[in-house]
Amino acid sequence: MIRFPALLAATFALLALSAAAQTPGVSRDEIVVGSIQDLSGPVAMLGAPVRDGMLMRFEEVNTAGGLYGRTLRLVVEDAAYDPKKAVLAARKLLQRDRAFAFLANLGTPVVMATMPMIVEAGRAHLFPFSPHESTYAPLHPLKFQIFAPYRDYMEAATRHMVQTKGYARTCLLYQDDDYGLEVMKGVEAALQKLGKPLTERTSYKRGATDFSSQIARLRAADCDLVVLATVVRETVAAMQEARKLGWDVDMLVTASGYSAQTHELGGDAVEGLYGVSVLPHPYAEDASPALAAWIARYRERFGTAPNVWSVMGYTVADLFVQAAQQAGPELDTERFVAALERLQTAPDIFGGPVYRFSPDDHLGNRHGRLAQIRDGRWQLLTDYLR
Repeated sequence: MIRFPALLAATFALLALSAAAQTPGVSRDEIVVGSIQDLSGPVAMLGAPVRDGMLMRFEEVNTAGGLYGRTLRLVVEDAAYDPKKAVLAARKLLQRDRAFAFLANLGTPVVMATMPMIVEAGRAHLFPFSPHESTYAPLHPLKFQIFAPYRDYMEAATRHMVQTKGYARTCLLYQDDDYGLEVMKGVEAALQKLGKPLTERTSYKRGATDFSSQIARLRAADCDLVVLATVVRETVAAMQEARKLGWDVDMLVTASGYSAQTHELGGDAVEGLYGVSVLPHPYAEDASPALAAWIARYRERFGTAPNVWSVMGYTVADLFVQAAQQAGPELDTERFVAALERLQTAPDIFGGPVYRFSPDDHLGNRHGRLAQIRDGRWQLLTDYLR
């Protein structure tokens, strides 16, 4: 009888270990998280800081003892923004690494190609860098998103710009894929509400570097606002082409172009560019003490200053940590999802939105803010647009 409590405790421990062994990516000592990034392709300048932000948060947790004694291991595969490579990367993470969940997969083409196979395998698909409606709707137990949908925030941003600036001829330059089409729907919805037409639209193929024909077409249409469904490099190239021609038209880019790299690469050519911001860029100047300390730690760890993509990578990793912590020591997908559906975050040092989920709503944030490049830095102009 004296030995019975010890025997019972050992039995419970073995049961917990057995349950963990049955959950892919969860062992007695480790939790494996997968991520598909672009580290060598056209948006590698975004993928690298996203990866580093996630690594930084996971390393902080591991240094503090992990989650219930388990270390977090982030396995990142480079798909180079190529859907075919992304499918191979997803298979590797599912079958060889047995990732418990997928975090922050980058790029709408990548997400559209891999999300179905990930959720079919029973793994959580968390906070992809693709504000596409399908990443959270229709409601699915394994799909969660925090980035406001392209269609919603570009409808609000375009409508705000046209109403406040009085533009008469709004046009669109868009990437010829799901990303661009979602932005187009938002722009068209905004203009329809205002009783105005979309004057001109022109597309480009993913990875394009020459925008001379597209800019010439938009200029010939006498556009006074050009909405850009572009990423950083393409945003810079489009604006440089316009300025080279002496065309000083106003341009508005999605959150995919809201990055310090845009003004670092574009210089004077991108001065005055409008963009949609989910959270402020972490400039060291005028940073709060807490943010300044975080910037210093990031710089020490990675040898470079963080940008907004670093912050977003850190943020999504922190959301994963919060949910896994609340799920308890016997981590499995069902407990993790239940914890995430109860999660509501507090304001953080970065000035981002409060994220909240529920069993009926897996989209943690629906809104963006308007910003503009002024004197070589992004400055917020509005609160969250609705």
